[in-house]
Amino acid sequence: MIYDYLYKLTGSEIWAGVIQSFFPLFLFILPFALFAVWLERKVSAHMQDRLGPMRVGYHGALQTIADILKLLQKEDIVATENDKPLFNLAPVIVFAGSYAVFAAIPFSGAFIGSNIDLGLFFIIAVSGLVVAGILMAGWASNNKYSLLGAMRSAAQIISYEIPTIIVVLTIVMITGTLSLYKLSELQSGYFWNWMIFGGPGPGLHKFLFIPFMFIGFIILYISTLAEVNRTPFDIPEAESELVAGYHTEYSGMKFAMFFLAEYANMFAVSAIVAAVFFGGYQSPFGYLGNAFNLPWLIPIEQFFWFTAKGLFFVFVQMWLRWTLPRLRVDQLMAVCWKYLIPISFVNLIIVGLISVL
Repeated sequence: MIYDYLYKLTGSEIWAGVIQSFFPLFLFILPFALFAVWLERKVSAHMQDRLGPMRVGYHGALQTIADILKLLQKEDIVATENDKPLFNLAPVIVFAGSYAVFAAIPFSGAFIGSNIDLGLFFIIAVSGLVVAGILMAGWASNNKYSLLGAMRSAAQIISYEIPTIIVVLTIVMITGTLSLYKLSELQSGYFWNWMIFGGPGPGLHKFLFIPFMFIGFIILYISTLAEVNRTPFDIPEAESELVAGYHTEYSGMKFAMFFLAEYANMFAVSAIVAAVFFGGYQSPFGYLGNAFNLPWLIPIEQFFWFTAKGLFFVFVQMWLRWTLPRLRVDQLMAVCWKYLIPISFVNLIIVGLISVL
């Protein structure tokens, strides 16, 4: 959809494609990452009865920009025994996997990179690039801590993708679509049409679905939390054991790319949760654009609601980081294989039976 607007504006397919490719990076991912790093510092500070950054800008608002400028000027250190081609390629692949996910995320009815029918499938598939990049970084670093972190991360991401996929299948069973755009459109109207409240339309089946939708939401949120290596699932970069995990050997802009990818992933998984269960870009209360006959205002309102929902779930991720202790490796795997996968599978079967009956 963005492509059509850009093509009309530029008159060139090539320029429209190039601008569309960089549109989410410069207009959303970079500003979001800068804001999220500052927010995380402030959330952690206030939870620990501190002030956090206060010196650079109002309440430290420019601190992250100062840090990025510092990282850009840092020396790019590559050790003699590193596998240099793979070492240099790894952060690019990790960031590319995180960045590509945004192609299928609908920010509003008018702003979506690629309105493909297999949006959720594409997101799950392309995020696998991150696993390859992390393994590459750990192995190419020629550092035992980096390799251990990379192996932990690969095992964790691959394991927690299973309950994520089962929950997605549960939603597909009800809605019949893998497109996040169509899924958001199905949940239009008001908040009682959201999937978390049983989905659109009246009927007894809607109320029967509600408890199983809540179970699906909790499983999806926990699984995506583990997939982006956030506390209590941050064992791949457990500083008390592994220094900094798979990016121990990285410095300067390469380290910043891992950092940027982590925060891009945080919003991406939050956006998926919002799109699947909480109406996506749909307003819970209707639109001012409809009330005042201003159709151009509706996409802006939708963008606001989608971003607000995503930021709320990002805030919860930060909240959990400073609330819960880190799990051990065996506990992390037990949560997935002993609890989340069996519960999500039973949930899938019950929703299927309700749909058939």
